[in-house]
Parts: sequence; C-alpha cells; structure tokens
Amino acid sequence: MSDGFTSAYRRKIKTVDEIIALIGTRPRKHAVVMCHGTFDLVHPGHLRHLHYAKTKGSVLIVSLTSDAHIEKAQYRPFVPQDLRAINLAALEMVDYVLIDPNATPLENIARIQPDFFAKGYEYQQGGLHPKTQEEKDVLDAYGGEILFTPGDIVYSSSVIIETKPPNLAVEKLLLLMEAEGVTFDRLRQALDRCDGIRVHVVGDTIVDSLTYTTMIGGMTKTPTPSVRYDNRTDFVGGAAIVCEHLAAAGAQVSFSTVLGDDPLRDYVLENLKRAGIRAEPVIDKTRPTTNKNAYVCGGYRLLKVDTLDNRSISDAITARIAGQIRSSGAQAVVFSDFRHGVFNRRTIPALTAAIPEGTFRVADSQVASRWGNILDFKGFDLIAPNEREARFATADQDTGVRPLAARLHDEAGSRVVIMKLGDRGILTCRSSRHIEPRSFFVVDSFAERVVDAVGAGDALLGYVTLSMVGDGSEVVASILGSVAAALECERDGNVPIGKADVLRKIDVLERIARLH
Repeated sequence: MSDGFTSAYRRKIKTVDEIIALIGTRPRKHAVVMCHGTFDLVHPGHLRHLHYAKTKGSVLIVSLTSDAHIEKAQYRPFVPQDLRAINLAALEMVDYVLIDPNATPLENIARIQPDFFAKGYEYQQGGLHPKTQEEKDVLDAYGGEILFTPGDIVYSSSVIIETKPPNLAVEKLLLLMEAEGVTFDRLRQALDRCDGIRVHVVGDTIVDSLTYTTMIGGMTKTPTPSVRYDNRTDFVGGAAIVCEHLAAAGAQVSFSTVLGDDPLRDYVLENLKRAGIRAEPVIDKTRPTTNKNAYVCGGYRLLKVDTLDNRSISDAITARIAGQIRSSGAQAVVFSDFRHGVFNRRTIPALTAAIPEGTFRVADSQVASRWGNILDFKGFDLIAPNEREARFATADQDTGVRPLAARLHDEAGSRVVIMKLGDRGILTCRSSRHIEPRSFFVVDSFAERVVDAVGAGDALLGYVTLSMVGDGSEVVASILGSVAAALECERDGNVPIGKADVLRKIDVLERIARLH
C-alpha cells in the first residue's frame, strides 16, 4: 500500500467536528445520510447497503466502530481501524468516514444530526432490536429518520474471515508504520542500537533433548512399543536460550541461573561461553540440571521424560541471585520464568526488589503447567505472555483478546503488554491505551513457512527488549520482535536469531511493500 494511495483517501477521514463544519446544521439544502458498522472486511453486502443509502441523500457519512469497542469473537477486528477507514474512504459513494471512539453511535448521531440513518434490513426482522430502538429515539428527538436498506443476499464478514482469512500482514504493517512515522530505515537503525546494550537475564535453565529411535516391534501382551536407540541431540533451552538470542542480536549479556552438579552443567556453561554470555550460575548439589528428553520414532514423539526438581531455591541462593542483579550494571533485567525453582511467590519479591531503579524490567512467564502466573510480576515495563497464560492469569476464558490484554495490562500495572497469539501474530497494548488512537495494535506473523514454532517467543522477547531499550518505540519493538519470531518459526530447533538474519527479512518485507 503506497503512501500515494493512503494520502489520496485520508482526506475523507474526518473528526466529528470537521464533519459538522462541512455539512452545516439542520435544516440543510441537501440531505445527509449516515451509516454505522464495523466493516471488518468490506464485502458485496456492504456495497449494496452503502449504495442504497447514498441514493437517499447527497452526502454519505460512514462511521465505524473503533478497535477498542469491538467485542465480537476473540480475534476481531481482523483489519485495524485505520485500514478499515481507508478501505471505506476509497469507495466513490462515500463522502466522509468517521472513526467513532464511543461504544455506540448515539453521541455522534445526536451531534451530526443526519437526515437519515441507514441500517441493514436484517435489523428490523422480528421487531426493532433494543440498540436500534435507542438509535431511533435519538433520531426522533430532532426529526431525523431511520431507514432500512433492502437486502436480497446476506453476507457475513465473520464467516469470510473464519473460513479463510486473507493475508493482509504487509498491508497492516505499512499502515501501522505510516501512522507512527516509522520507516524501514528506522527499523534498521533500531537494530544497530542493539549493539552493546547490557542485559541481565534471570531464570531457569533447561536442556532440551531429542532421543531418536527406530521401531523394532511391540510387546504381544501389552501396548508397549519396542524401539532401538539411534542417537541423542541436546539443546540449550529455557532462560539460557533467551540469553543466546540477546547475544546474537548484539547485546552484552550476563546470566543468573541455578544448575546441578552434573555433566549437563558443563554442557550448558560451554554453550554460554561460546555465545559470549557471562554466566553466573549457582551450583546446587541437591538438584539436577533440568532436562526434558523427548523420545522420537518415525517423526513422532512417543514419550517425554523430564529430570527436574521444582522445589523452590533456598533463601541463601535467592540472596546470591539478588546480589548478582544489583551489581550487574544492566540497562535491562529479564525474568524468564519456567517455574523450575528460581521463581515463586516467595522469591519473586526479593528478586524484583533487587532490580536497580531506572532499569528496564521485563518478565516472561512461559509456564506450561498451572503453577506460574504472569501477574506475579507487578509493575514491570514489559510482560509477554501468550494468550493461554493471559487467560489463566485473569481467570478469563471467553473475552476477546483486546479487552483481555487491557485487563491484564491494568492488573499487572505494566507499561507494555505483548500478547503472543501463535500464528495470528502478536497484540501489543501500551500504557497510553485510554488516549492513544493506536493504543492496541496487531502485528501479523511474517513466517512464510512454519517448520518449528518452538522458541519463537524467546526470539521475540530478546529483540523486543533490546528495541525498547535502544529505540523506545513499542511499534518498532513489536515489528522487530515479530520478524525475529518468524525467522525462528522457519527453522528447525530453537536456535539463536542473528541480527543479519533480521536485516535480510526486513529487506524482503520492504521489497514486498514496494509492490503494494
């Protein structure tokens, strides 16, 4: 979507005060018609509705529900309000477009006082809906009329979106960047600023293992498969891989963790040293280094065996880690919580209190079990749960993702919430959400071919953290984090995403953007 396209139609997008000044007050020489709706995807039913409405007057005003007030389905709107407004403004029959900041159109109907307010014919079937009656009452108060457009075919944006949602990732990205004054060069500059940022990571180290086997047969009396051992591959995971993503982006990384006195400890420390990470492990001889070993046969995971101890770390170990946090000299501290001993409601207050004032504070609670809760980390600058973790934390399984993020944002007292939505991308909610027009925004996934989604959240966390410290823009951080997550999805295994890889992906997105 070129700047020329958007600028050609932005002139039609007005505030309510601008519209009133343009059309004047009643009685008018020319009739004014107003429509209102979500218009998530403009389909033939919308076109018929708007065309009919235009025939009843000289001026057609279309108001649309803002993102903040759309509660239909969990992941709506599919198209953000700025793009929905431009889509409507591009229609020749539409004279003015208004993004309504209110939950209902009642206030703007009363202020604009259109001669006609057009509704779809389905709103009169079986009698007036109570909300439609409220609109009619406002119209009646000043002498306006409600009219219902005929409809011989009924279309549904929801059905179209849920059946096969169109890929609008680049269009949404360009509109967001344009609205926020972000360029592709700004993204590249933000990456450059990642170099040398000091980050201290605190969290549980996990060694993820894949034990490959070949099927031999099965037992005759029990449903037990018999397999032959082929080989085993180990990967550094948990908070340690978050460190490696940060280091691959150019950060100076130090790391507080707890390891067992066993061979996997040496494996972890060797990997961290090779990545240039200053590890400050506490060796606890009473627990093993956490290991999660999946047995694979013929491409299927037969069994997963975890060697771990989820007991809380001792007060003495907590004090040592707190001391490491205080003396780290970091610009950002990242708490990477997997609930394998480092973090719990007893240790979190002491570890949080150790973060020096002015340090950018990040918490990520990647908890597959129900032991952890992202709301244990209050007052952080950034929290980054996935949708399931957010729903568990707020005990809310039904609300749409935008009000869910808003509630989590308020309860956590955080500056920014980035909610990971899987293949739907991410939803960012920032602290100015009550006044900013883009207080909520979605960045769709840029993954071209998903090979392995494991680790996407770790890559996102690393690049978002560095971007927020180096650039300060939630939009820039969300875009770079999404690019890094997409690259992780396109690779097998949780491997660190380097800055050069992110730059290449940005180049690809810019080339695609030039075609729009």
